[in-house]
Amino acid sequence: MRSVWVLGDQLHRGIGALTAARPETDRIVIVESAGKIASRPWHVQRAHFIVASMRRFALSLREDGFDVDYRLAPTLREGLLGHLAETNPDALVVTEPNSRTARNLAVEIGAEQVRSNQFLCHPDDFASFAEGRRSMKMEDFYRWQRRRLGYLMDGDEPVGGQWNFDADNRKPPPRDGSSPWPAPPVAEADDLDRDVLASLPSTCTGAAPSGTWATSRDGALERLTHFIERVLPMFGPHEDAMLSGNWHLAHSMLSPYLNNGLLLPDEVLGAAHGAFREGRVPLNSAEGFIRQVLGWREWVWNLYWAYGPNYASSNALGAVRPLPPAFTGRASTRMRCVGAALHDVDQRGWAHHIQRLMVLGNLALTSGIDPQQFTRWMWDSFVDAAEWVMVPNVIGMSLHADGGRMATKPYASGGAYIDRMSDYCASCPYDRTKRTGDDACPFTTLYWDFLLRHSEQFVRNPRIAAQVRSAERLADAAAVRARAADVGRLLDAGRL
Repeated sequence: MRSVWVLGDQLHRGIGALTAARPETDRIVIVESAGKIASRPWHVQRAHFIVASMRRFALSLREDGFDVDYRLAPTLREGLLGHLAETNPDALVVTEPNSRTARNLAVEIGAEQVRSNQFLCHPDDFASFAEGRRSMKMEDFYRWQRRRLGYLMDGDEPVGGQWNFDADNRKPPPRDGSSPWPAPPVAEADDLDRDVLASLPSTCTGAAPSGTWATSRDGALERLTHFIERVLPMFGPHEDAMLSGNWHLAHSMLSPYLNNGLLLPDEVLGAAHGAFREGRVPLNSAEGFIRQVLGWREWVWNLYWAYGPNYASSNALGAVRPLPPAFTGRASTRMRCVGAALHDVDQRGWAHHIQRLMVLGNLALTSGIDPQQFTRWMWDSFVDAAEWVMVPNVIGMSLHADGGRMATKPYASGGAYIDRMSDYCASCPYDRTKRTGDDACPFTTLYWDFLLRHSEQFVRNPRIAAQVRSAERLADAAAVRARAADVGRLLDAGRL
């Protein structure tokens, strides 16, 4: 009998090696690594989501008739070696793991790796896209993906005559104070949930689970249906907005399930595309969401493999500031936007993409936080985190630590952007219009200081050169730099 090794982010019968597995010929081995869970201060909801999903998937496989060896072991390696020693299978088969560490382990123990279909663009396919290109942009990849897979296409042309509707999808929150987006489903805890929580180490951080994150296939499908039917029709226009009174807005919150296999990208995209074709979702909303899944997610996945293992240690801007105490719960902050985002992370292990990029990431970029420390914090803190997710998104997109290989400009902004896209600034003690003085918005100060610190590098970048020249002409440049130094000291001390 063969053994099929299933990792905790491959929890679907339709993925790779499990597709052809049968109870008569295959035994399943799943290893829950205590060392992995205790190795870092993971958010408790991230740890619970991973472990509870694994245990439920094992139960579902048993219900399907499989012999499942679900092992609690100090490490993944020890668990697998123990399984091999006790069962002596004819072969050990695994779907291509989603991390370099697990792939190296598969090679070490002699596992046969089956090509993964968990993403719609395999790295082998991506190589054909990249071949002969002097530069690679996500927009080109996204169009290539749509053409070859047929989403929102009329023949070889995009539906509606244009490839993206970003201009329609960058509206600020409704100025009338309305918040029309329905809250996501919440699940009741059961005995399995309670057992998992009791088993987690004291190193976990954050608020305990409250039912936000489903840990079963049925629960993930329920959340997909909720999003397609009730949220996607209003997804597009305000997808970049932030509201202090609504943590979810129109976001799908499906990334955890896509990342651990409870949902597959083709079924998510098919549901969104079908809703558009049936006239239930406007084109700008359908395109905006499909772009996130078919374009950005698959792009990040492939860059993780294309850039190689040394990419994670990139630090092109020489950022060395330690992770501030506000991020680790050892201090609070008076900055309402940062405080709101960190509160959301603490409460649910999640914040939406603009909070990640333009609040938390923006602060890390402009204040010069060490990119490896910030990447690791994001990896530990978010329920949808994985190495392949966080390394390109943080190192490349958010912190520009790769020197511009992934993003053509640094995503730095002052308080004006946050004011335009949120309701945070109205009741914040800092003034987003000021760059100097004790009440100056730290984002505004740090933005101009960032441009001044890196002017030599960015003045040659056509996407940001005009802003750099404006910074160089500031009459109060010395005062900006002095205030930025004060902001840095307050940030380090947890008093900002």
